[in-house]
Amino acid sequence: MNWQGKTVGYAVTGSHCTLEEIMPQVKRFVDAGAEVVPIISNTVMSTDTRFGKSEDWQKQLKDITGNDIISSIVDAEPLGPSKRLDVLAIAPCTGTTTSKLANAVTDSPVLMAAKATLRNGRPVVIAVSTNDGLGFNMANIARLIVAKHIYFVPFGQDSPEKKPNSLVARMGLIPETCYAALEGRQLQPVIIERFRDEV
Repeated sequence: MNWQGKTVGYAVTGSHCTLEEIMPQVKRFVDAGAEVVPIISNTVMSTDTRFGKSEDWQKQLKDITGNDIISSIVDAEPLGPSKRLDVLAIAPCTGTTTSKLANAVTDSPVLMAAKATLRNGRPVVIAVSTNDGLGFNMANIARLIVAKHIYFVPFGQDSPEKKPNSLVARMGLIPETCYAALEGRQLQPVIIERFRDEV
């Protein structure tokens, strides 16, 4: 995949257990020639967890991309009129962000970036990570999966026995899904056996 001349918005929301897994995907975009604009949710901006400190995740994003992080609604809004982004990846995308996007709620930098991208008719790619994907949040996923200009990184149950409602995208397919989205294609298959992705 050649990303020369393309600008990728990479938005990160608060599925903290997934943050280590997505950092190599950010680097893949950069290594392939893309300019990557990092965007983080309020939760990622302000929360330290057992998976790492907020300031450390922010430093990684800045070091990998070479760009300042967009961390406010005010800073994300100009992404619309400037048409800066060719594609926006929200990865990981929590159930909360999924539900708000499906219901047109714009109360975070990530959601504003999504709104700005969609207003330009450009693709938004969702890498879902939610414990409630097969619960109440399934209705929101269904609403988004049929929406114009929205694409999903292939996803599946990550722990069917212990967390039967949990869905997680195969994060290693984020760049491939974004590339397909730029061509107006949904990467297939969408539903995969996430817990067997090493087989």
